[in-house]
Amino acid sequence: MRRRALFKLAGAAAAASPASSLAQGFPSRAISLVVPYPAGGPTDTLTRIMGEAMQRPLGQSVLVENITGASGAIGVTKVARANPDGYTLSIGHASSHITIWAVQPGGFELLRDMTPVLLWAVNPSFLSARRGLEPTTLKELIAWLKANPGKASMGGAFGTLGHIASLELKQRLGVDFQFVPYRGGAPAMQDLISGQIDLLVDQAANSLPQLRGGKIKAYAVMARERLKVAPEIPTVDEAGLPGFYVTTWHGMWAPRGTPDAVVERLNAAAREALATEKVKQRFDDLGQEIPPPEMQTVAALAAFQRAEVERWTPLLKAANLKTE
Repeated sequence: MRRRALFKLAGAAAAASPASSLAQGFPSRAISLVVPYPAGGPTDTLTRIMGEAMQRPLGQSVLVENITGASGAIGVTKVARANPDGYTLSIGHASSHITIWAVQPGGFELLRDMTPVLLWAVNPSFLSARRGLEPTTLKELIAWLKANPGKASMGGAFGTLGHIASLELKQRLGVDFQFVPYRGGAPAMQDLISGQIDLLVDQAANSLPQLRGGKIKAYAVMARERLKVAPEIPTVDEAGLPGFYVTTWHGMWAPRGTPDAVVERLNAAAREALATEKVKQRFDDLGQEIPPPEMQTVAALAAFQRAEVERWTPLLKAANLKTE
C-alpha cells in the first residue's frame, strides 16, 4: 500500500511540474513574434498577417516586435536566449536563421538552439535584371556572361540566399562577375531599377511589384513550377538552367526547451490561421505559397531546416566569407 501511495504521489508531482502547468494554462497572456528585420519588409508583412489571424485560435493578443541589426542576428539571438515558455517566438528564414551564421561569429546554431514550430510560407526567387541589360532570355544571359567575364554585376545582402546564389551561379556556369554587397534587399532592388547593378536574385514578394511596374525584367522563377501570380515567367528548368532552385521560406521557432505541448498548441493555431480564406488570399497576392498540410507539422519543419543547413552552409564556408 505504501509503495502504491508513493507512485501516486510521484505521478501527481509529475503532473504538477512547471512544464506541465505551463502547457495546461497556455497561453495566458500576449505572445510576441520577433521579426529580425525592419517594419514594412516581406518578413514583417507576413508576420503581421499571421499574428492577426492567430489571435482567435489562441484567445490572446499576438504582438509583432521588430528587433533589427547584424543582418537579423540580433533579433534571432534575443529569442534563442528568451524564456522557453512559448511567449517569445522567432520569425525568419534561411538567411536570418542559417546562412548569416556561417559567415559571422555568434555561437547560434538553429538545429541546437531553437525548436521548430511551423513552416508557414514558401516564396521562390526570381533571377532578374535591369531593363536595359542586353540579353532577353536566360540562355542568352548565360552566353553573354561567358563571353564577357568580369563585366556583369550582381547585388544582394551579404550572407543571404541571393548572395549564395551568386556563388553557386559562378561555380555552376564557370563564369565571373562582380558581387556588390548591400545592407538589405530594398537598396539592392533600387540600384537594379536605376541601372547601378545588372542582376539580382530576390524573392518574388519583393520583385513582383517592380516587374508589374515594368521597372525590371525577370529571366526565370527559380522553382520547379511557374508562379500562379506570374505565369508568364518560365521556370529555370524551362529557361535553360535546370535545377537551380532558390526559395525563400518563412518559419516560426520557439527557444530550445519549450514544452512539446506548448509547441503543438502554437503549431495548431498557426495551421488554423493558414487555413482561413483571408490569409490564403493575402499570401497569394504576395506571391507566397502555403505549404501543403503534410509540411505544416513540427517534424516537417525540423526535417526541412536540416536539409537547408546541409545545402547552404558548406557552400558559404568553402567560399570563406566573413563579415567585417
